[in-house]
Amino acid sequence: MKYHIDTIPVWDAMKLDGECFLCALRRKNELGEVEHYLGASVMEPDTRIQVNKKGFCCNHQRMLYAMDNRLGHALMLESHVDETRERLQKVCKQIRHAAKGASGASILDRLTGKAPSPAKLMEDAAEGLEELTETCIVCDSIEENMGRYLHTFFHLYQNDSEFRRKFESCKGMCIPHTAELLKLAPREMSGSAVATFADTVCRLTIENFDRMQEDVSWFCRKFDYRYYDEPWKNSRDAVERTVNKLRGWCVGTEPNPKD
Repeated sequence: MKYHIDTIPVWDAMKLDGECFLCALRRKNELGEVEHYLGASVMEPDTRIQVNKKGFCCNHQRMLYAMDNRLGHALMLESHVDETRERLQKVCKQIRHAAKGASGASILDRLTGKAPSPAKLMEDAAEGLEELTETCIVCDSIEENMGRYLHTFFHLYQNDSEFRRKFESCKGMCIPHTAELLKLAPREMSGSAVATFADTVCRLTIENFDRMQEDVSWFCRKFDYRYYDEPWKNSRDAVERTVNKLRGWCVGTEPNPKD
């Protein structure tokens, strides 16, 4: 099967032979997106419009800050804060109006349901503030790219026998990505193929969790003096690998080796 722009990243992630090839793919994409928004794209009008509208979540603000490009970060913040200020002013106006309405309603109207409760009015108004922090341009870009890569995965799995063999002998995936693949399978494959795929995924999941359980148990035993002279086997990084297997990559060594 010929390589093309979408199959190469999926194949590269699979060849890493890590605990979850999708975590490796997602992390590489995430790092690339963060670098992108601190590069020349800072000055592109279309990019700035989207940054101003969506902003960045806490995690990606942290990653942007860690890139140590204060000027690039500040340039994006400058216009984003300017637009957020306008939206914030509108929300605060609604909050003040809701607060006055809540305090002005009579007790009888509140009891009879003719007027909303003060708490309800304020909760509804405060949702406008929460909406200002619920979007992230990096998260959206990652989800869009991962959706395309997942589609490519199923294309490779069904049409590239070498890729399918590689997948069937891999170390499985983390639980979140396992669930994601299984949810998408009926949309990407025919009925009989879905059953075979599900059987493969479940086999990989159980086999590799047994391996993970053995590693973390041996790690614990190594802190017992009776096992002091025993080899560590494959357990030195068992804690990190187990955490990442349970919830997706979040601790320990980067899932993509450095060049």
